[in-house]
Amino acid sequence: MHLRGVVLPDGEPRDLWVVNGRVRTRPVPSAQTVVDGGFLVPGLVDAHCHVGLGPQGGVELPEAVEQAITDRDAGTLLIRDCGSPIDTTPLQERLDLPRIIRAGKHISRPKRYIPYISVEVENDLVSAVAEQAAYGDGWVKLVGDWIDRGEGDLAPLWTDDELAQAIKVAHDAGAKVTAHVFGEDALPGLINAGIDCIEHGTGLTDDTISLMAARGTALVPTLINIETFPGIADKAAKYPKYANHMRDLHARVSATVASAIEAGIPVYAGTDAGGGIRHGRIVDEIVALHGVGMSAVDAIGAASWGAREWLGFPSLTEGAAADIVVYDEDPRENLETLRSPRMVMLRGRIH
Repeated sequence: MHLRGVVLPDGEPRDLWVVNGRVRTRPVPSAQTVVDGGFLVPGLVDAHCHVGLGPQGGVELPEAVEQAITDRDAGTLLIRDCGSPIDTTPLQERLDLPRIIRAGKHISRPKRYIPYISVEVENDLVSAVAEQAAYGDGWVKLVGDWIDRGEGDLAPLWTDDELAQAIKVAHDAGAKVTAHVFGEDALPGLINAGIDCIEHGTGLTDDTISLMAARGTALVPTLINIETFPGIADKAAKYPKYANHMRDLHARVSATVASAIEAGIPVYAGTDAGGGIRHGRIVDEIVALHGVGMSAVDAIGAASWGAREWLGFPSLTEGAAADIVVYDEDPRENLETLRSPRMVMLRGRIH
């Protein structure tokens, strides 16, 4: 197949050819032109997604397939799974579904996370991390903090020593580590232990922002998920300290993420789809990132070429996977254009 249009991020009109699901930059005789005009964007990325997770926990595979199709039809062609209670490897075999980089299951302590989702360990974090590093596709997901009912507020799950040992084990196995973190207290230990990414990061302060920037630690803020914090607080009347903390984190999230962006922290788009957030909302997250100060171009890149590079997937270069979303208008001028793709091509197949 042959496609002609303005290719992002460089913004230059170009011709691309697709052969056996791969991009070619040299003419291919007798190729059928399927796109002539418009804007060609490297397949969108949801860098924090939970295919296989529903409001009540794990779902059956057919429902997980429908979740993935919903993401695909919104232009999301690459998903960094951030923990799923079911085995989604069968979905990786399907050519019609987005590529999924699995992180295995969340790792938490007993009664310190959402029930029935995570691997719960009390004293052997290192072994649990080693197991999930072997099970996943190069990522491990920790629960960094959650409500401690004894304290009535968010609190870290792990000691600094546990984190340092566990993250080293993951790195030695060739895996990266990320962590769910809402509050402030868990962040220094995670960052100093060498964690690769922070999810949510609503509790970032000037000090931890500086630390992340110095270490190159990435941030996936999941802004559309943070919108649920007031509702979470309203249901937590039994724990007023925690409820007030969640409201405060929500109130200052725009300034927090803006400071992270300004500091040069690598920031990527993730929806936290699954559970309480429906799938297919990557454009909402792009718009939200733009709303806290990221330029339109960078916000698209945080969910496209930038995120793909971070995850080790090249964009529309020679030999790259033909994962392309085509738009009639320039999304850099109007992000709402991203809601209406003219064409979605995954692995060189048009959907």
